[in-house]
Amino acid sequence: MPPPSPAAPGTTAPPRPTDVDLPARVQVVLDDFLDAQGRVLAEVGPDCAALLEGIRALLRGGKRLRPAFCYWGYRGAGGADGDGIVDVGAALELFQAAALIHDDLMDDSDTRRGLPAAHRRFASLHAGAGWAGSEERFGLAGAVLTGDLCLGWSDELFSAARLPAADVARARGVFSLMRTQLMGGQYLDVLEQAAAAVSDPAGAVDRARRVVRFKSAKYSVEHPLLLGARLAGAPEQLLASYSAVGLSLGEAFQLRDDVLGTFGDPEVTGKPAGDDLREGKRTLLVALALRSASPAQAATVQRLLGDPDLDADGVAALREVLVATGAAAAVEEHIARLVEEACEALDAAAVDETSRAALHGLLVAATSRQA
Repeated sequence: MPPPSPAAPGTTAPPRPTDVDLPARVQVVLDDFLDAQGRVLAEVGPDCAALLEGIRALLRGGKRLRPAFCYWGYRGAGGADGDGIVDVGAALELFQAAALIHDDLMDDSDTRRGLPAAHRRFASLHAGAGWAGSEERFGLAGAVLTGDLCLGWSDELFSAARLPAADVARARGVFSLMRTQLMGGQYLDVLEQAAAAVSDPAGAVDRARRVVRFKSAKYSVEHPLLLGARLAGAPEQLLASYSAVGLSLGEAFQLRDDVLGTFGDPEVTGKPAGDDLREGKRTLLVALALRSASPAQAATVQRLLGDPDLDADGVAALREVLVATGAAAAVEEHIARLVEEACEALDAAAVDETSRAALHGLLVAATSRQA
């Protein structure tokens, strides 16, 4: 990919991607919005502050990739920098927070971004106060409610974005599609874990890739790009280019996350080592391993995958199968092919060189081995 073109003599150079400081600007919008919502909840009662505290903590972390894809999709389609597109990026962060809170609940995860998952946090609050009833059920209820708040707030912030009403209305379809397809993808993920024992093994690879596409790939990259493009009034040709970039890159992004969830360092991922294995995630890694596994290797996977008490030795045994069957190498090769496809689509897209350079940087960040 060629570097951004230099400014002509006597002109002002276009802003570099690093000059935008989008994460900090998104954080300001989120902080102001949550302050306002805190005042609303205070009218209900001071105890509602607990609902907001965990959301604030969760929203202080993360890589802000979705707002960045939306922002540079918007800029690449001719949109000008301004507060409105940052508002939309903040709405995406609230939507992702809802997805993460509910995902951790469904997966019974202990941590998120190095902090207790929402349901664990509320369970600890219950236990520490010595309240009546089940601390686990209280934790589940608290997580459902905070996730629902984030979901509703994402729509509220998107609707109130400081952009022309016609632009917001034009992009509304993408925002709605993103939310519905993510929920469907989440259900497919849960279904695959529950029905794996009676599902057709031959179709496991295709099913795993379908889960990746609809649970993560589309809402992580394609939909944010299209959302930004729609807000800017992009032509259909650019929308098609963004979809090509987003689908390939989004799948590569989730596959990288799956690899990190299995082999990653907890200091990097913010989750315990091998957490996806304890949760019984039917990832592409697992599907490919079972397709090539010997009877003994398949038995190891069936015995250990999804054991919530899986210890370090069990994690190591499953990792050994994933490597020995060639599944880990195959997924790395697939990630590399998807990244190449995304790069080719981005290079062919009709965007300015500043936006192209920014999107290329995001492409690398989204699929890094240390993401």
